[in-house]
Amino acid sequence: MEKLDIRKLIGEATEYDKKLALEVKKPKSWCKSVSAFANGIGGKLIWGVSDDDTPVGLADAKSDAEKISEAIKVHLDPIPDFNLSFVQSEGMDFVILDVMSGAQTPYYYIGDGQMQAFVRVGNESVVASMSKHKELVLKGSNMSYDSLVSVSYTHLRAHETRHDL
Repeated sequence: MEKLDIRKLIGEATEYDKKLALEVKKPKSWCKSVSAFANGIGGKLIWGVSDDDTPVGLADAKSDAEKISEAIKVHLDPIPDFNLSFVQSEGMDFVILDVMSGAQTPYYYIGDGQMQAFVRVGNESVVASMSKHKELVLKGSNMSYDSLVSVSYTHLRAHETRHDL
């Protein structure tokens, strides 16, 4: 288990979300952040920290880490790249999930009869708007709006040329 000053990590991280404890029965409460981080620039989820940034630790970090890994496999599609680590700070145990920015966007949370893509807006993970969802689909296809416009224009010009013959 790695030793680390958890307060320093929280203070320096720009893309992070903190959770007091693992909500096993409410995976959406934190899986939406995994989706948002994978759909964006990546980020960290830190378990064992209260909303006011007070480190409280976890009673069974190893068991929580196994449940986190399993929930990601069950509730995210595609499964994003991530690293799961244990950290000990101030005599307490924490779990840190480092989610990488993904290339296969959109990354969806699947549960409660829904399939939703999330993005980060400030310090929150929110459902992607229709336009953001389209952007994520294009990114995952290695395309952009600009390439679609040029492809459509080129296709249109080729079509017009054939009819002019």
